[in-house]
Amino acid sequence: MLKSALILSTQSNKPILRLRFSLISRGMSSPRETYNKLAGVLKEIHALRGVNALLEWDQQVMMPAAASDARGAQMEALAGILHEKQTSDELSRLIYLLSPKGTADLPAELNEWEQAVVRDAKRNFERKSKIPKELEQRAARLSAEGYTTWVAARKESDFAKFAPVLKQWIEIRREQARCIDATLPVYDVLLDEYERGLTADRIDTIFAEVKRELQPLIKRIGERPAPDASFLAGLKFDTAQQAALNHQIAKDLGFDTERGRLDVSVHPFTCELASTDVRMTTRYKDTDIVEGITGTVHETGHSLYEQGKNADYDGLPVAEALSMGIHESQSLLWERMVALSLPFWQHYWPKVLKTFPDIKSDTPAEAFYYLINKVEPGMIRVEADEVTYPMHIILRYELERGLMDGSIVVDDLPQLWNAKMREYLGIVPRNDGEGVLQDTHWSGGAFGYFPTYTLGAIAASQFFAHARTQLPHLDHDIAAGQFSSLKEWLNSNVHRVGSLLPSADQLMTRVTGRPVDPSAFLAFLKTKYSTLYKL
Repeated sequence: MLKSALILSTQSNKPILRLRFSLISRGMSSPRETYNKLAGVLKEIHALRGVNALLEWDQQVMMPAAASDARGAQMEALAGILHEKQTSDELSRLIYLLSPKGTADLPAELNEWEQAVVRDAKRNFERKSKIPKELEQRAARLSAEGYTTWVAARKESDFAKFAPVLKQWIEIRREQARCIDATLPVYDVLLDEYERGLTADRIDTIFAEVKRELQPLIKRIGERPAPDASFLAGLKFDTAQQAALNHQIAKDLGFDTERGRLDVSVHPFTCELASTDVRMTTRYKDTDIVEGITGTVHETGHSLYEQGKNADYDGLPVAEALSMGIHESQSLLWERMVALSLPFWQHYWPKVLKTFPDIKSDTPAEAFYYLINKVEPGMIRVEADEVTYPMHIILRYELERGLMDGSIVVDDLPQLWNAKMREYLGIVPRNDGEGVLQDTHWSGGAFGYFPTYTLGAIAASQFFAHARTQLPHLDHDIAAGQFSSLKEWLNSNVHRVGSLLPSADQLMTRVTGRPVDPSAFLAFLKTKYSTLYKL
């Protein structure tokens, strides 16, 4: 029996008729043999993505500024090769042979992990095959140009210099979204790339509750005395010494330096070149030890996820992180639940005093704990405290959604940004550098990414609350500098599970008994800060 399917070629706009052998082909090749061939193709794609990640890492960490044009050409060429692999006839054929009636009818010979590989391979193929190669190459070229332009515009605090790049990205992302599914709102299509199955309407509901509960909390905290910072006033903290301390903290948390490295960049980030090559960056200021530590712990959380993947399915979709929200939950769990806790500083404060002897030796850990949990509206998202941080995300979400649906135009962005900062946090940026230009995300066209930060914070609170019920000595372990029990709990329940389940809600329900729900997050913040600020 022969079956045929009409498929658009990725090399032209003309429809081509591709014959697919279902029953006959299945008789010629067993599902196991077909799956093994599919896994081989998918691992090649994963390897090429690792090369692309290496180029991006190098661009932000090592590359000389004059190499921007050459890097753009390299990334464009690689994007073309990668797109051809991701939309090849061979990949299409193998996926079809394993799922001729869709992912609801997968071969029984495959285990649940292998079935998830086929499911996600099909999903990824369908998204990629709908986007023309030329459009992918335009995006890759603009990614390199956009980052370089953003760095210069941010340095000069000149939004007009970056605006043309942003306009191009909006055009490209709208075009891509129309190619993938013209029946859905553009933002929903883009959001699905980072948080599968989630819609803007669902985010609206979650963020409305967060905004409703946090704005009065921020106001009440603002009426209380600020923590004493005099014991750090005027001090300088050598960045080389900070780096040494942060490297040690990362290793204490479980980061394997044989399979990863920590460097410095303008904007902290983590990227996986391979399961044995996970790279993260942070940044330091000689006037502030907090940003370097929290940034390092945050990126270590991302890296532990990458290093903790299921090795049995290395290089396959099922081993990858389920979503960016879940990925962020891991970085934020370590940063906020652990590194901003009193037990953490009961262990590390003596090490800080030893590293920086200019700090008065009789300063208690409690004083530093109170200080690093200071709540104060600020301009910079990555420096924001955990109470005001969600307002930064809600602001960005509302703006980028408006950019995509056309209700906001690029040239009005600085003015709208400042107006929302005044409304949500009561402050206004002095310039574009500390306002609309502060983040790198839009320079790479990452629309739909920002909401995952607060979704991650919500999930982190749920995960940590549940971990406490299963690890009754967790606070004691943290105070003793013992993090292995928490790391292993996360390895087992989140990292090694990867993308076995099709959505974040299903993973959260499996681990915590509830889908993504802001109630645990809001309860955590209210309890912690009511105690700290004696509300």
